[in-house]
Amino acid sequence: MSNSKVVYDGWMVRYGRRKIGRSFMHMRYFVLDSRLLAYYKRKPQDNVVPIKTLVIDGNCRVEDRGLKTQHGHMVYVLSVYNKKEKYNRITMAAFNIQEALIWKEKIDSVIDQHQESLAANGNKYHYFEYKSGMDSGRNASSSDQESQYSAAEDEEDSSRPSLLRRTTIGNGPPESILDWTQESSTLASQNANNQAFSRKHWRLLQCQNGLRIFEELLEVDFLPKSCSRAMKAVGIVEASCEEIFELVMSMDGTRSEWDCSFLDGSLVEEVDGHTAILYHRLQLDWFLTFVWPRDLCYVRYWRRNDDGSYVVLFCSREHENCGPQPGYVRAHIESGGYNISPLKPRNGRPRSQVQHLMQIDLKGWGVGYASSFQQHCLLQMLNSVAGLREYFAQSDERTAPQRIPVMVNMASCTVPTKKSQKINLTSVHDRSHSLENVAKMMDEYSDEDEDFQIPDEEHVEALEEEPVVEIDLSCFSGNLRRDDNEKGRDCWNISDGNNFKLRSKRFCYDKSKMPGGKPLMDLVAVDWFKDTKRMDHVARRMGCAAQVASQKGQFCLVYNLQVPGSTNYSMVFYFVTKELAAGSLLQRFVDGDDEFRNSRMKLIPSVPKGSWIVRQSVGSTPCLLGKAVDCNYIRGANYLEVDVDIGSSTVANGVLGLVVGVITSLVVDMAFLVQANTTDELPERLIGAVRVSHLELKSAIVPKLEPDPES
Repeated sequence: MSNSKVVYDGWMVRYGRRKIGRSFMHMRYFVLDSRLLAYYKRKPQDNVVPIKTLVIDGNCRVEDRGLKTQHGHMVYVLSVYNKKEKYNRITMAAFNIQEALIWKEKIDSVIDQHQESLAANGNKYHYFEYKSGMDSGRNASSSDQESQYSAAEDEEDSSRPSLLRRTTIGNGPPESILDWTQESSTLASQNANNQAFSRKHWRLLQCQNGLRIFEELLEVDFLPKSCSRAMKAVGIVEASCEEIFELVMSMDGTRSEWDCSFLDGSLVEEVDGHTAILYHRLQLDWFLTFVWPRDLCYVRYWRRNDDGSYVVLFCSREHENCGPQPGYVRAHIESGGYNISPLKPRNGRPRSQVQHLMQIDLKGWGVGYASSFQQHCLLQMLNSVAGLREYFAQSDERTAPQRIPVMVNMASCTVPTKKSQKINLTSVHDRSHSLENVAKMMDEYSDEDEDFQIPDEEHVEALEEEPVVEIDLSCFSGNLRRDDNEKGRDCWNISDGNNFKLRSKRFCYDKSKMPGGKPLMDLVAVDWFKDTKRMDHVARRMGCAAQVASQKGQFCLVYNLQVPGSTNYSMVFYFVTKELAAGSLLQRFVDGDDEFRNSRMKLIPSVPKGSWIVRQSVGSTPCLLGKAVDCNYIRGANYLEVDVDIGSSTVANGVLGLVVGVITSLVVDMAFLVQANTTDELPERLIGAVRVSHLELKSAIVPKLEPDPES
């Protein structure tokens, strides 16, 4: 890197495609100074050579590539290139549009400085202007071309007195989509021959859930009678426009937390960085027994305006890979979308006005026979603005990147079989043809650098289904019985690791998590003990699972959860493996010092069955046991025992008192793991997971412990 002052730096996504045509995403550390843009595998130190550099001068441009999807992730792509050397470019992306805008602003400022320096020295320079494209309609998106303004830039007059750089991202929408956010008479007259008309004439219909609901007054004769009048909901959300926009654009499970009309949805085709075809199934609650469910296939367009507002527009569209589905009525969106505008902050919190407009024909017999059906469903859809408001009011952390499932071919089926009714949505990591088509839009090749690549489906499956050496479980026993029956009582069984969310390979960059998968060790036995005093170092007991494993040359990790009281209880879990992988995080935990162990030993609890107050008290937040309670570690021959004194914490003791009183009615899941903090340690892996069902205090036994040689 050059010796110039660093203007901006941080982790970003390297986005592009390989020579074989497959797209890729890497996490890279980008550094921008007054002369160079460069990126590295890791945060640079001393004289580390960057993977790639681009000289920044007055001829450089920052091109908006819009929104792209890769393995279910949405990223916002920027391409930095030199106008005179267009093939020398760096394509970078961010998981949130705020970060992309910051980088664009910083790079633009460096370019401006070079242009001003040239002008001050008397050198002629061709200034340029970024246009929003709204004045002339939409011919192409800036996401589609190398640089649609390049030719115009070369022909501009060098005597232009000032530089005008607009921040609009995205041009005008496709001609088939009505931009209802543009209420000028000019727009109305331009589209007088089609469905577009002015949206100025509204009346307040009602106030509901803190929203103002408006209905359009204009009567039109070119729409079918079954199509509703346009209605819009207007509300205030205490969040930034960027946060709201990213949530509105998502089609993952998070959407059902604020949009009560959303069942599921997926991407059908990515047209360009600002336009996509989506499939969406509605969840409407109007006489479900008699009215068939509705689904939608529509084009979605978005842009960011100069004032920081965001526009998202909808309009129904037919697509060859998204035909009518058996059991669903295909509704038709005449016009719809969101307009998200910034307001002045209040009490230090950002605020935005959200307008959600919808004009829809729900089709089917219900529309003609019950006029209230369409309005009821429309109000349910518009209530998503209230859902957004409550979602942000009750959420503190909103760092996880939004995901959108990718759809494979949904060609129309004429025979309504059970098999055909299952909509084929790929997993968020699926390598589908749709993603490969997206990859062809990128014109930059990989740097052939494999570190930190986002794991694809094959990688995840390999991680979860790697060969495991079978352990003979018949030689291990504990006094608490194992029962795999879901209705079993006073027993334990193996809990599914996928029920727990662990840090993914990318956690250091985007805080994303993934299902736990298969554990590293086998849970072979569980003991349930009681005594008048606390029971330490239970692994010394003759015949216990830890001793049996040691005799067989296997390694055992013992968790002894100590419950204080007039009668002391201990629940002991024995996890066994053939051997510890040298250099692994688990091996470092086993052979490390107590300080390292306390900082890494993690428990993830869950109460799938129990009273509400118990489930709220226990929660499901991961806990570093060594930081919360006192833990004692005993390293024996081929085993490590962890004695967890739950009574050492006042908070844990209070929760424990609540749990013990109703323990026979509870089903409790626990996952044990070693916390991964660095990219070399990620992704996290489960040591093991257990489910304890309807435990009886009376079933605990008094153990016969050998004298402790260390006491």
